[in-house]
Amino acid sequence: MRCSVYGVALVIVSVAGAAPAADIVEGHRLYDSGKYAECIEAAAKPIAAGEPSEGWPLLKIRAELALGRYADAQKTLDAALTRFQASIRLRWLGREVARFNGQPDRADTLMDEIGGLLRFSAGRYRDPANQVTLGRFFLSQGVDAKQVLDRIYNQLKQQQPNYAEAYLASGELALDKQDYALAAEAFEQAAKLAPAAPDAHLGLARAYAPSEPEKSQAALEAALERNPNHVDSLLLLVDDEIDSERYDKAAETLRRIEAVNSEHPLLWAYRAVLAHLKNEPQAEQECRQRALRWWPTNPAVDHQIGQKLSQKYRFAEGAAYQRRALEFDADYLPAKLQLAQDLLRLGEEDDGWPLADEVFGKDGYNVVAHNLTELHDHLGAFRTLAGDGFLLRMDPHEAAVYGPRVLDLLQRARQTLCAKYEVTIDEPVTVELFPRQQDFAIRTFGLPGGAGFLGVCFGRVITANSPASQGEHPSNWQATLWHEFCHVVTLHKTHNKMPRWLSEGISVYEERQADATWGQSINPRYREMMLDERLTPVSRLSGAFLHPDTPLGLQFAYFESSLVVQYLVEKYGLDVLKRILVDLGVGMPINDALARYTGSLEALDHEFAEYAHQQAAAMAPSADWTEPKVAADADSAELTRWVEQHPSNYAGLRLLARRLMEQKQWQAAEALLKKMAEIYPNDAGAGNPYALLATVYREQGDAAEQRAVLEKLAALSADDVEAFTRLIELSSQAEDWEAAVKYGKRLLAVNPFMRTPYRQLGAAAEKIGDDALAIDAYRALLLLDPIDRAEAHFRLAGALRRTGDLLGAKRQVLEALEEAPRYRAALTELLEIVNEMQKPEQPAETSVNKEESK
Repeated sequence: MRCSVYGVALVIVSVAGAAPAADIVEGHRLYDSGKYAECIEAAAKPIAAGEPSEGWPLLKIRAELALGRYADAQKTLDAALTRFQASIRLRWLGREVARFNGQPDRADTLMDEIGGLLRFSAGRYRDPANQVTLGRFFLSQGVDAKQVLDRIYNQLKQQQPNYAEAYLASGELALDKQDYALAAEAFEQAAKLAPAAPDAHLGLARAYAPSEPEKSQAALEAALERNPNHVDSLLLLVDDEIDSERYDKAAETLRRIEAVNSEHPLLWAYRAVLAHLKNEPQAEQECRQRALRWWPTNPAVDHQIGQKLSQKYRFAEGAAYQRRALEFDADYLPAKLQLAQDLLRLGEEDDGWPLADEVFGKDGYNVVAHNLTELHDHLGAFRTLAGDGFLLRMDPHEAAVYGPRVLDLLQRARQTLCAKYEVTIDEPVTVELFPRQQDFAIRTFGLPGGAGFLGVCFGRVITANSPASQGEHPSNWQATLWHEFCHVVTLHKTHNKMPRWLSEGISVYEERQADATWGQSINPRYREMMLDERLTPVSRLSGAFLHPDTPLGLQFAYFESSLVVQYLVEKYGLDVLKRILVDLGVGMPINDALARYTGSLEALDHEFAEYAHQQAAAMAPSADWTEPKVAADADSAELTRWVEQHPSNYAGLRLLARRLMEQKQWQAAEALLKKMAEIYPNDAGAGNPYALLATVYREQGDAAEQRAVLEKLAALSADDVEAFTRLIELSSQAEDWEAAVKYGKRLLAVNPFMRTPYRQLGAAAEKIGDDALAIDAYRALLLLDPIDRAEAHFRLAGALRRTGDLLGAKRQVLEALEEAPRYRAALTELLEIVNEMQKPEQPAETSVNKEESK
């Protein structure tokens, strides 16, 4: 830390820089529009004429760097420093010039010279342009980012509110620290003040990218409209194209970059990424070497390659590249933080957490490092359950309530899916369940957000939201964990070399194979999308996950991917699907692997589209799915006339049925609802006929019919809490204890923190003689603070006594009596337990004893 040496420069005064001449404004316009060669030519003339402004050589150097003319930039720098010997702006830009000319020592010298100039004449650098330069310099020297932001950039914005460069610098700082909200705010203002500056729009695109992709795309387009040759914007476009697996488009964009600057290190870094994804190791190495041609120890090259590979779930390869970057620069924090995240996702926590702590220690403003450090403290309170190849981490209270059931589910998934896909997993799989969604997001993404995600798998590490984090309408946690463990299997089989659509598609498909109510199924909205030509071609399915038009579009991407898998299995067989995974594991691109077994990709796209259309057409083929053309406040008579004219209109039938239910015309409503169920028997969505029929039968006092329709609904839904709750009650009333147990378990697979189902499950388990289940149910109930604790302790005591655990039974009876001292049944139970404990044990009868008795 060198802030004490340069502290004087952290004080700013209101001194505006001289207004630039009209010709240098034109020079900047040429630069901002991407006419770099013309900009160099325009700058050369005033430099040759001896113009007394460092602005011209600065502009010329920037344009030469933009074109990759690193040697020319060095000549311009050398000449300019001879003239402008006290310039810190030239020296700051000169650091980049020196590095790209293979002169790291000179780059360090230039930084030392800036420090020397500040010590002897800090007052001369108080104009806005120099203050921004000093802010960037101080950040490079390890000065606290908050100080730079508050004492330089923010004060400068107050003193010079129309100075766009101050907002650009603030935005860069915030992006570097992954504070995207602050970055967006700064770049928004920069774009208003300098609408022609592509850097402002690019900054906005980067700031919005993690959370608002549509805004990010619009900002990126704005940057490239202003400057089609803006290499940094083109690199962000390449990044997006690689994420969405549009590798041909990425290669095309890289050729655009090459036409501007064939020496740009990240041009060759991204080509190394593409070569890696194509399984071309020699080309990958050659591209990496080319990226390091001008600056042989540039840590950004290996960091960028590794980061992209990690984003493709190739964490081991990504971590290896981050280690290479740190060999070049042991203090390069972006690589150190990325390595920490890679290691945590690989399950190598003993190395990952200390690295995250180290980054936070050196950069307390880094949002991701700060979040990870705080999360590590929270995780320290978690309880770890181990069993059959799993390390399960949960909140201690939640672990006590349903942890064993989580392990049981995971072990069943392991037995089923590993055998099915012929996979052996030797290392333990770590599963972490978070009761706070924010903690899940930070563990998974490094930042809060990700509200639509239930769980994520990195390979041998699964992170998931606990039902406690999902509010009033949690999803089925068993389905979620089955889905995520399927990722473990397929990622293991392919060595993490599979496209997202196939990974997600197999997981959703396997949910449906495990339980018909799990996973996604076709519904009216999906049907409409399938018939309206909104299917994404198989060859471009991963892009559907990256840029969905709506949240529904993202959900449809999951469903469509699973439908592709279903199609492949039905037409070509499971063995072909497994062979595709094997091919991916040895590095074959997905499109080549698909074509190998299905013919051409074009044919696959066409044949799958036909298959999807057939599936859509087969869904409730007699239904009319148009919206009823009746007034929202139409009475039942008007609705009846409209439905008589449109007898298969599903929405109209439902609308009329509800209106009749409001009027308590139960029989008339019943007839309509039964017709709905005939038209679309698989409807489990909102307003489905089974739930409405259950209400009708409940009002009519017909428990048997109510139970029958709810059982049909339960056969379609994985998470209908209301239906499961009512089925437990109805089954218990009918003394169908097996059914009560069944629906009790299904309800707890959605929400394991409800007290009532544990009480009912325990009672039903006692009725069928399943004391082990009763014990589990009553123990969980007691952890959830039941209203009648004495009764729960008493019932638990009885179950323990029947299994022979007299000591445990006695303890529970005493707990019951502590809650209710006059509990006569408990007193009687206690006496019986004590008497039983005092009986001498009878020796086991042996063959010798039998002979003696004869």
